[in-house]
Amino acid sequence: MYGTPHIVSDVMTQTVAAVGRRAPFKEIVQLMQDWRVSALPVIEGEGRVVGVVSEADLLPKEELRDDPDAGYLQLRQPVDVAKAAALTAGDLMSSPAVTVRAAATLAEAARIMAREGVKRLPVVDEAELLTGVVSRADLLKVFLRDDEDIAGEVRREIASYLFPPPTSTVQVEVHDGVVTLTGRVRDTALVPVAARLVRAVEGVVDVGFDLAHDGGTQ
Repeated sequence: MYGTPHIVSDVMTQTVAAVGRRAPFKEIVQLMQDWRVSALPVIEGEGRVVGVVSEADLLPKEELRDDPDAGYLQLRQPVDVAKAAALTAGDLMSSPAVTVRAAATLAEAARIMAREGVKRLPVVDEAELLTGVVSRADLLKVFLRDDEDIAGEVRREIASYLFPPPTSTVQVEVHDGVVTLTGRVRDTALVPVAARLVRAVEGVVDVGFDLAHDGGTQ
């Protein structure tokens, strides 16, 4: 009944910079600068993701450069103190890596990012091999969807099923991603159901209703 949701492979970046465990500190910094990214997957073998090294993993080296006193060091996490002395990606990386499958929905990827507090996720296949990277900006691409495209899906996949004519007359309008349903319906108990389904349509920012009850006999 409902349109197939976009999945991570639809929006991810397929050309990805990655490093091996032995990549030196300066090479990591240079790659981040060249690719304009804040984190890099760390891979081994044929491309299995074993960790992620981020700007946050690199900063302790600068933060603790000036030989801070013992009191300050006690306030820092032991892992940060260790990373200040690290020289390679294998010692710097956060492991195990937080990844997402290419077939995951965008909502699933967004929940992983929120739960883990990360901005980018390595995308892996069934063998845990790197196939791309998805960022927060990639997930927001669905909100660039055309208003009329959204309206067409809502009319076709939701309104026509929940409020079929001639017993109901419902118009669907979309402006800047906000969906508004107006008209008359036979069963107003279905309005909350419609609200939930419309909000699940990709690209929808919000939904509003101006629906009156049609008291005619069936």
